[in-house]
Amino acid sequence: MQPATYILASKTDGVLYVGVTSNLLQRVWQHKENLVVGFSQKYNIHLLVHFEIHDSMEQAILREKQIKNWNRQWKIDLITQSNPDWQDLYSSLL
Repeated sequence: MQPATYILASKTDGVLYVGVTSNLLQRVWQHKENLVVGFSQKYNIHLLVHFEIHDSMEQAILREKQIKNWNRQWKIDLITQSNPDWQDLYSSLL
């Protein structure tokens, strides 16, 4: 188990999705394969543009809630600080 928060995007400056998981590689793969029914599937959100690893699931959930409460520009700023070109980070997990 490796708790993580993550942000997916439909494209650069596109629709954003914030999530939490105990298995980032598996969860992002599920999003990419449209196995996660709901928002990310509906809006074709498949690019992993930001993630953070946490020591506990409680920390990951708190961070997810914090980011979800942010306005859009703060989320964009968070992404561009570590990933200015909005590259899909999924391959870096493999």
